[in-house]
Amino acid sequence: MDMETDLRNYQLSHELRGHEDDARGICVCGNAGIATSSRDKTVRYWVSHPTDKRKYELSKILPGHSSFVGPLAWIPPNEVLSEGAIVSGGMDTMVFVWNLSNGEKVHSLSGHQLQVTGVVLDDEDIVSSSVDCTLRRWRRGKVVESWEAHKSAIQAIIKLPSGELVTGSTDTTLKLWKGKDMFTHFCRALRYSTRLSKYAWIGSIRLWALTGEVLMEMVGHASIVYSVDSHVSGLIVSGGEDCSAKIWKDGVCVQSIEHPGCVWDVKFLENGDIVTACSDGVVRIWTSHQERIADPVDLDSYVSKLSQYKLSRKRVGGLKLEDLPGLDTLQIPGNSDGQTKIIREGDNGVAYAWNLQGTEVG
Repeated sequence: MDMETDLRNYQLSHELRGHEDDARGICVCGNAGIATSSRDKTVRYWVSHPTDKRKYELSKILPGHSSFVGPLAWIPPNEVLSEGAIVSGGMDTMVFVWNLSNGEKVHSLSGHQLQVTGVVLDDEDIVSSSVDCTLRRWRRGKVVESWEAHKSAIQAIIKLPSGELVTGSTDTTLKLWKGKDMFTHFCRALRYSTRLSKYAWIGSIRLWALTGEVLMEMVGHASIVYSVDSHVSGLIVSGGEDCSAKIWKDGVCVQSIEHPGCVWDVKFLENGDIVTACSDGVVRIWTSHQERIADPVDLDSYVSKLSQYKLSRKRVGGLKLEDLPGLDTLQIPGNSDGQTKIIREGDNGVAYAWNLQGTEVG
């Protein structure tokens, strides 16, 4: 990424269309392709267009989850998996491993009791996190370790370059792990680059040193921040329920990209382009390089869609979207078994039912 990129605004480069419901997750698979997950219960794998390097085309559809799919991880090619594999976790409590050579399942990993919220690779193992408060370590299709990592739902897990695992929970803590041993905790994080970047329901992003010191707080989102990623250039991108992806440099928001829906996930490509997953089901690529900007007709079409979205974003069924409580309401225990709450998640109203173990989508 050249230094001039920092000074140029990002513009639409390409749209990946195919998902039939919210696009929820993104996994950048090196230079091989991009995997995406959705509320439509599928994982899709996209590869570079053979002639137009701005674009990606659909390579494989991976159906199998019985509910929406969220976190993804990439297994690079090896002796067994010549084109690599994708790991996916779902609301259905399952973790699947998909062979990218043929699109078939390699492993179906069952054991979590509630929604799977994160999957990471740890050497040759897969480690998954869940709303059931546990971490599970899987090796060659079988669970080898499982432990309660938090007292509340785990919402994210990453692996640091130094080898430690980091988990973030709705209990507002972040914990660093070496194996099953926790050696420090402070606040939850999502991305790492010698420091930690934390997303928060209050709409701010905090940058933490591994010592627990707050290095910086970035304020700009008007609602829940769902995803954060960083690039070697020093840029940070965040996505949230306020229908925007925001780009940050040295703690300052240098650009806000409006979307026609909630931005569930954001990722940088190696070349500095940004990938966003939106609740309208479309995955978009944004670039600051003139030669990769979309054609004028596509740019005009996007502006038109934004305008239409703003006019239509008033109600979910018979309820006003802005009147529905956010996800932070779920931190308050229900009064009785079976009590339901309708919560705003992006552009949807989702009903949650309280039970003795926690909350689950009804």
